[in-house]
Amino acid sequence: MRIVSLNAWGGALADDLLNWLPNCEADVLCLQEVTRTAGLTGWTHFTDGERSLPQRAALFDDARTALPRHQAIFVSSDSGPVRDDTGRTFRQDFGLATLVGEDLPVVGVDSAFVHGQFTDHIAWAAGDRPRVALAVQTVDRAAGRAVWVVQMHGLRDPSGKADTPARRGQAERLAELVQRIRRPHDLVVVCGDFNLLPGSETFGILAEAGLTDLVGAADTRTSHYRKAVRHASYMLISDTAAVKHIEVLAEPEVSDHRALVLDI
Repeated sequence: MRIVSLNAWGGALADDLLNWLPNCEADVLCLQEVTRTAGLTGWTHFTDGERSLPQRAALFDDARTALPRHQAIFVSSDSGPVRDDTGRTFRQDFGLATLVGEDLPVVGVDSAFVHGQFTDHIAWAAGDRPRVALAVQTVDRAAGRAVWVVQMHGLRDPSGKADTPARRGQAERLAELVQRIRRPHDLVVVCGDFNLLPGSETFGILAEAGLTDLVGAADTRTSHYRKAVRHASYMLISDTAAVKHIEVLAEPEVSDHRALVLDI
């Protein structure tokens, strides 16, 4: 079973991203920074007072079109205003999408806010936005056990990626979600753009929940990211013996983040 995690950057590199998705051979695909705008396709423009970015209006629908036989689940952390090319304003949902291959049964779905609660913004905030985690359960028939794949897009703080009380609370709530959903023999994979440094206390909290980080200090950014700190995305697992291969893909560049690929 192949699990792929990627912060999709709102689809800013949509052509490259959508061409790559069918070729990455993901049985379970976890995407962060996914957009959904009711009644709109194509491109929108997002601004939060700090950044101004092009985004796909409905990256969730774009991904479903690229992977039409995958089972797709989307959860929104928050929503806010975006503009199309004519200047019209729309409400855009922002969140996470997990797509599961047709050969795998989806036998459980759960989610929990790990920071804040759903917010419908009048204007997007640069930091302290709500964050949600999405958990999807499938079955590894060859191994004869259930597999939970949990993804999170961690709290963004304009001041950096250092530990804060809010990030500690986020880690504790993520660990609580994992401990609530898992049964004794389940395999659990946790992944996503955590917006953290490798030495974060988050990994100690998740280790207490039985999870081992597989990425460490690897560079998880592409050439589209211009800042010096190159750490953001991580992949953890509850049983390292289940790992066949873990890779941080330097190419192709389909986002400002590198994709994480785990074969179990």
